[in-house]
Amino acid sequence: MTRDEDSVLLRTEGRAAHVTLNRPRALNALTHAMVCRIEEALTAWESDPAVETVVLTGAGERGLCAGGDIRAIHQDARDGDGTASAAFWRDEYRLNARIARYPKPYVAVMDGIVMGGGVGVSAHAGVRVVTERTRIAMPETGIGFIPDVGGTYLLALAPGELGTHLALTGAQAGAGDALVCGLADHFVPSDALPRLIEDLADTPVHEALARHVAQPPPGELTAHRDWIDPCYAADTAEEIVRRLLAADDPAAKETAATLLAKSPTAVKVTLAALRRAPGLGPLERVLDQEYRVSCAALAAPDLVEGIRAQVIDKDRMPRWSPATLDEVSEADVERFFTPLGERELGLATPHVTQEVPW
Repeated sequence: MTRDEDSVLLRTEGRAAHVTLNRPRALNALTHAMVCRIEEALTAWESDPAVETVVLTGAGERGLCAGGDIRAIHQDARDGDGTASAAFWRDEYRLNARIARYPKPYVAVMDGIVMGGGVGVSAHAGVRVVTERTRIAMPETGIGFIPDVGGTYLLALAPGELGTHLALTGAQAGAGDALVCGLADHFVPSDALPRLIEDLADTPVHEALARHVAQPPPGELTAHRDWIDPCYAADTAEEIVRRLLAADDPAAKETAATLLAKSPTAVKVTLAALRRAPGLGPLERVLDQEYRVSCAALAAPDLVEGIRAQVIDKDRMPRWSPATLDEVSEADVERFFTPLGERELGLATPHVTQEVPW
């Protein structure tokens, strides 16, 4: 077995086929090879009558997947020409769309940390299971990037402005908040997961879930909607910060400080992407937009600098350029949405936007 095959383990048990992300020391961060291996498995299982359900899990005790391999993206953006990252995103976003339209039940076990690319391979699933250990986040603005893998599509659908809050701040959502925000469907206690997975081998998904679904712990975000919704309803990032600072709740003021520490460019582009997402329609069109934005980020200074500060040097002191929200112009933001011509992702075609049959 090659190293690439080690990083994604495939097996079948009864009627269920299993994908296990297997880089626990890297919190199962996705590589390009892993994305391709998952895609190949889904293709094979789609036409296999013996496979009725696909189950996604992560190896280790810490989480399903902490995102993409951002060290590789950092190196490509800093020393290469960006083509390797663009190729990775092209296949990754196509996989995200494939999962969303998969014709068989795809059960994502979102136990522990689920961030960035981990959201892409799980939160588009037909069946999304969270536990008391779940921590879902799209923390991209902290590294000078923008929520991708369909993240702006999912967060734009959250009630009120909860999705805007999660996207701009990178805040983590536990099980209760994930259910409220539409990022998950069912709560199963972590100690019941082995029995759930065992049942899926010989039991229809809805019956297996019925045996193990429990009452989720209460979420935290709903209690803060009295300031989240009015503050994030503003049209500009500057006005959002102003409203947060003016709010009576200390949590709002803390959130303003969090926002001001993120990449100003990433915050403004993320807000624009979220506001545009509902008007684009299906997931595929939003992924096309995210691909443009991601490719543009490769040529912007904040992505390299953000990964350096947070992951490479770990000094946690990024030097953003521009350094403030006021310095990021509308033209700066608009450049991220420039069409790519022949390099477009091109997912928004009729044959991939049909409803899944089950």
